Order: sequence, then C-alpha cells, then structure tokens
Amino acid sequence: MIESESIADFYKTHPAAKQAPVDTIPVHQQQEHFNVFSRKFCNRYNAYSRRDYYKISLIIGKGKLLYGGTKIDINQNALVFFNRNVPYSWETFSEQQSGYFCLFNDDFLNGMNRTKNFMDLPVFKNDTIPVYFINESQQEYLLDLYQKMAVEMESSYIYKYDLIKNYVNLIIHEAVKMQASGAGDNHVNGSSRITSCFTELMERQFPIDSPEHQLQLRTARDYAQRLSVHINHLNRALKEVTGKTTTEHITERLIQESKILLKNSNWSISEIAYCLGFEYPEYFNNLFKKQTGITPNSFRK
Repeated sequence: MIESESIADFYKTHPAAKQAPVDTIPVHQQQEHFNVFSRKFCNRYNAYSRRDYYKISLIIGKGKLLYGGTKIDINQNALVFFNRNVPYSWETFSEQQSGYFCLFNDDFLNGMNRTKNFMDLPVFKNDTIPVYFINESQQEYLLDLYQKMAVEMESSYIYKYDLIKNYVNLIIHEAVKMQASGAGDNHVNGSSRITSCFTELMERQFPIDSPEHQLQLRTARDYAQRLSVHINHLNRALKEVTGKTTTEHITERLIQESKILLKNSNWSISEIAYCLGFEYPEYFNNLFKKQTGITPNSFRK
C-alpha cells in the first residue's frame, strides 16, 4: 500500500524540518516552494511512499534505495534525483550520514523553465530515480553549491530565490554532464530504445488527477500503434530487456495507480475503473482481485 506525503506532511514529521525557520515553511501549496537541509537530521529509514515534491540529495554515506522493482545499493557518495511521481524507500547502512538535500515543488521547477523544459532532461524521467556516484572533486563542487544555497536561505537578499535557482540549475547540469560522459560506455540496442520509449509513454499518462480523465493508451496494441512498431516486435523487445510482456507492464502500472487512487482519493470504484480505461467496473474488480487477491473495496477498507 503506497502512502503519499505532501510538503506540509514533511514539515510536520521530518527531523530536518524542525530546524527550518518559520518563514520558510509553506503556507499555500499552490506557490513556489524551495528549501535546503543538512542530511545529519535525516531518519535512518524512510518508508515506501510517493511525495508531492522533488528532492535532490547529495548523499555522503551508505544506504539502500528501493523503488518499483529496483534496488540500488548506495555504497559510495552519490547525487540522487528523487522524482515526485516515483514512490521509494530509503534505508541507511552507515552510522555517519552527511551531505545535503533540497526539496521543491512543480511551481519552483517551472519558475526555472526559461530556456528549455527541465522535465525533458534525463534526471527528471517519470519512471526512475537517477543515481550518480561521484568522485572527490565532484563532491567538493556539489557541497559548495549546497552550502551556498543554505547561506542564501538564511539571508535577507530580496533576489535570493533567483540566485538559488541558478545553483539548482548548476546541480542539474552537473548531473546531465555526468550522464553524458558515461553515455559511450553503455551500448544501447534497439530493444533498449523501444523499452525506454514505451516506459516514458506509459508514465506520461500518470498520475491521474481527475475522475473525468481517462487513459488514452490502455492495451498493448494502443502502445504499439503510438510507437509505430508491430505489437509482436514491442513484446519481444520488452521481454528481452525486462523479462515481462507489454500486457504485464500495463497491468502492473494500472494496479499500482489504482492502489494509489483507492488509498488517497474519495472517488468511487466506478470512477476509478472509468479513468483507468475499463468499460465496466466489473472488469476492473476482476483484474484487481486476480492481481492482488482482494477486491478494490476490501483494499480501500
């Protein structure tokens, strides 16, 4: 069951937030928000959940990151981009944890969007949490940027958030450069490219914000037509790269989203079934029970 944490929840429960000045705590959700914290106040374990904000962490220490079906052992210092659309959990291994993290919402990110769409950058892909292991010189450079942001947050400079956006911009592009420098080391074949395009196309449909909004792509054939490939070719590519068929991927994602909606919305079962592309609620009930062992109504209760 996937919990959801808002920025307001973060400030109520996170140990680091207790150190935040009152004037940095968000009053309204629908406005630009940014803050930066030291990781020395972090919990040793963060439960598996979805957040409604982005977070970029400079992790100095060791731990384990879990999201979807992926486990990443953070066994050296790293820069990690936590996507608000990807539920995750974090477990600390080493006693000493340091570094920084900054969090911000969509409005802050959109405020940076002057010359290009940041959401098109690899670090903000909807289906993953990018991890960049860093060397000593990269760590020193990134630490300096975070420390500068922390200093500005305490200052009374009227243009401090414009300056902070520049620092965040530098962090993002440092990660993009790291990814580009390693691109030649990874052979990307046709199956991998198709799998990547399929995953990105699927994740663009989520999250679902309204019961009136219905998924446009619902079947393997829908995705194959949108990707301009034969359905058998799409299935072979996904099976080769992931070990799962197109239908299995679609079904898993539908069940994941349905659990989120059942837990965090007051929409009826019929409304959830409709927005997920089911013609009749009974079809949704049957699939959900087949995949989870219980009915949607039982899961909600």
